[in-house]
Amino acid sequence: MRRFLVWSALAALVGLVLAVGGYWAYWNFHARFQPVTITRGQAEIQRLLDEASWLSPGGGGEPLYVITFRDNTAGQRYEAEEFPKLRAAGAEPRVIVFARADREGLAQSTAAERATVAELWLSRDWDLYARWTATPSRDWTATGVPAADGNLARSAVVLAGREFVDRLGALLQDNGVPSGYPIVLWRDREGFLKACACADSRSWVFIRDDLGAPDAVRETVPPADLPDIGPTDAAAATPPYPELTGPLPELPAEASPPPEGTTPAPAPPEARQDAETTFF
Repeated sequence: MRRFLVWSALAALVGLVLAVGGYWAYWNFHARFQPVTITRGQAEIQRLLDEASWLSPGGGGEPLYVITFRDNTAGQRYEAEEFPKLRAAGAEPRVIVFARADREGLAQSTAAERATVAELWLSRDWDLYARWTATPSRDWTATGVPAADGNLARSAVVLAGREFVDRLGALLQDNGVPSGYPIVLWRDREGFLKACACADSRSWVFIRDDLGAPDAVRETVPPADLPDIGPTDAAAATPPYPELTGPLPELPAEASPPPEGTTPAPAPPEARQDAETTFF
């Protein structure tokens, strides 16, 4: 009886360990990357997204909002790798960029970045955004862009972007969305608003599955323009023969037979090998 109790306790302990390990593995490798369905403050979140100055290359389709900042590596990867797939599924990615506030006395944005963010919120110029993100941060000087520092109106725009992010982050936190950038928000096929803190690329597949986006997009290269070779008829395409000008070259005359009564010169003897000698 005692042995039975010991083995039963040991089996229960092993089962508990396996259950805990299985749940941890499910959460660590799958559940924690799933998007969160927004159940609180949906109307206010949607209002914030509608009022923000988002950027898009166009194309229409169902909007998908990406909130990020300039030096967010995951945000840059998401734009480069996922935007073509999302557009192929009929979605329209919309980028909302902001300049991070100072943290513990350390500046997390540059004057050029703040000037560019203010200009993007005011002009919503996708070409400017594309040039900005294609240039390394250390090389971007915002040439031709009005400065935000020292400009009351443009500084207010930069501040409005930070307040937008703070308020949106608080609403998402109430729904259980973890912190991290980029933040992606969209509506699924049933119209439910969903959010993802997509700092880890393992969460991106859930958005593709939700929107029916492909896992890969084959880029087609348009054929190069071929030169016009004129008519397709072979005779018409054959170049004409060059015209000959001047006197024609004289052809050599044929050898005439010897006159009658003359004896032709004898032919040279033909070399012959006798059977009894090897000399000619």
